[in-house]
Amino acid sequence: MHSPVILAIESSCDDTSAAVMAGGEILANVVATQQVHEQYGGVVPELASRAHQQHLIPVVQEALRRAKVDKSALDAVAFTQGPGLLGSLLVGSMFAKTFAQALDKPLIAVNHMRAHILAHFIRAPRPAFPFLCLTVSGGHTQLVIVRSPMDMQVIGQTIDDAAGEAFDKTAKLLGLPYPGGPHLDKQAKLGNPTRFSFPVGAMPGYDFSFSGLKTSVLYFLRQQTAQNPDFVAENLADLCASIQHTIIQTLLRQLVRAAEDNGLTQIALAGGVAANSGLRAALTALTAEKGWEVFIPDFEFCTDNAGMVAMTAHFQYENGDFASPLVSPDPRLKLT
Repeated sequence: MHSPVILAIESSCDDTSAAVMAGGEILANVVATQQVHEQYGGVVPELASRAHQQHLIPVVQEALRRAKVDKSALDAVAFTQGPGLLGSLLVGSMFAKTFAQALDKPLIAVNHMRAHILAHFIRAPRPAFPFLCLTVSGGHTQLVIVRSPMDMQVIGQTIDDAAGEAFDKTAKLLGLPYPGGPHLDKQAKLGNPTRFSFPVGAMPGYDFSFSGLKTSVLYFLRQQTAQNPDFVAENLADLCASIQHTIIQTLLRQLVRAAEDNGLTQIALAGGVAANSGLRAALTALTAEKGWEVFIPDFEFCTDNAGMVAMTAHFQYENGDFASPLVSPDPRLKLT
C-alpha cells in the first residue's frame, strides 16, 4: 500500500501545532505555545483562538520546511475535530478544510482523545492490543480499553474535574504560578507525601471525582492560615507532595481495578499529566509489583501536539476514514 504523506493540525486548546508524517514516520512536529494566558491564570478562549490565527500559517510552513516536503506532495490534510475549545477548533478546522480543498486532497477529522492514546505508536516501544490506557490531561481523565487503533471503549471517566484541573486549581490555592501542575510537581519532589491527609474520591465502577479534593484543600488552608498566616509558605513542599499523592492514589486505584477486572497487563499512560514525575514513578513501581508492562510516550507527544494527530490520521487513512468538506468542529466530541 502507498505510504501516505499527511499534514496534521492541532488547535484544540492553547497550543498551535503542525506535523508532517510519511508512512507512519514523523518528519516534523512543530508546536507554538501561547504565553498570553499566564497573566490571567488560565486559558482565555477568545485570546486562544486569536493566537491560533497568528501562529497557524508560520507553524505549518515551518513543519513543511523541516520535513523537506512540498505541499503538492501531501496525500491528505488532518485536523483535530474535537473535543476542545470551539473557537480554537474552528481556526484549525477552517484552515485544514481550505488547505485540503485548494490542494484537492482528502480531509481527515481526528478525535483529540484518540490521538492522545495513539501517540504511543509514534515511537517504540509500542503496546500490544488489547491494552488499557489511562488518559490524564487538563480537560479529561479517562480509562479506555484499546482493542485496535479504531476500536476503543471508554470504561471510566471523571464525573467533574479532570486530574490536570485538580493539579492546576489546588496549585492556584497554594499561590503557585500558572500553569500550576508542573510547579506543584516540582515542589512535591521536596516534600513528604503522607504529611497531610486529603480524601481520595471514592467512585463506583471505574469513574473518577476530583472536585471533593479541591474543596477539602480550600477549607483546610482557610482553617490553617487563620491560625498561622505563613502556614502555606512554611509547609509548601509537604502540601504539594500530599496533594499530588492523593491525586495519584485516586488515579491508580481505579486503574488497578479496571486492569484486574478486564485481565489486561499492557498499561499505557497518555495526556499532558503523563509528564508528571510523581505519576510516572508511582505507575512504574505499581507495574513492577503487578508484573504489568507500562508504556508512556516521549514528553513532546504527551502534551497537545500535531504528531499524535498525524499518527491517528495515518491509521484513519489506511482505514479509508475520510471527512466531508462540510465537517464541523465538535467541542464535546465523544470517543466511541
